[in-house]
Amino acid sequence: MFTGIIEARGTLKAKRLVEGDLSLSIDVGQLDMNDVQLGDSIAVNGVCLTVTSFDHQSFQADVSQESLRYTCFKEARAGQALNLEKALTLSTRLGGHLISGHVDGMGSILEIGQEGRSLRYEVACPKELGRYVAAKGSISIDGASLTVTALSQQGFYLNIVPHTAAHTIMPDYQVGTIVHLEVDMMARYAERLLLSDKKTQQTAVLNRGFLAQHGFG
Repeated sequence: MFTGIIEARGTLKAKRLVEGDLSLSIDVGQLDMNDVQLGDSIAVNGVCLTVTSFDHQSFQADVSQESLRYTCFKEARAGQALNLEKALTLSTRLGGHLISGHVDGMGSILEIGQEGRSLRYEVACPKELGRYVAAKGSISIDGASLTVTALSQQGFYLNIVPHTAAHTIMPDYQVGTIVHLEVDMMARYAERLLLSDKKTQQTAVLNRGFLAQHGFG
């Protein structure tokens, strides 16, 4: 689990295919690696990856075929900047929102503007994910915990304050940039509960009707 508070900007050093999976080598920049161990989780642009080897300045991780279907790592290039966050601990402040690191899909930057000292983005969102996005709700963009300022016909808007811009890869975005999206998991659980409750109610009605039809009403 992660908080969406980006700890460092890293850089993709290299990538290579290994039996259909992708192996990434990542320079961690200013990320503190002193407490990292083999098997730890680090979110790379919002994707939870497992550390397979490391030193104080870099680590290696594999991206499975399942993860490749929901991410844009296949198109990533050496030298590309990356958002990095180590997994949260029980003593970590939850400054953002709970993020699993299991990306739901990809969006794209539609428009970039300036609003006061903030950057304003319009992000295109796949229709199947749009139902989980709410104005003033939380969403993860490349692993960063952000607040949706408003909805649009094609997706939603974000305002990025100077501090967030200075500590993430968001200033590198251009119109057309593909980004990783993870919707608020609470929205998914709420939908699941509502659908389950609705199904239970429908079953109960059908059962009472069935009983009444057969003389047990």
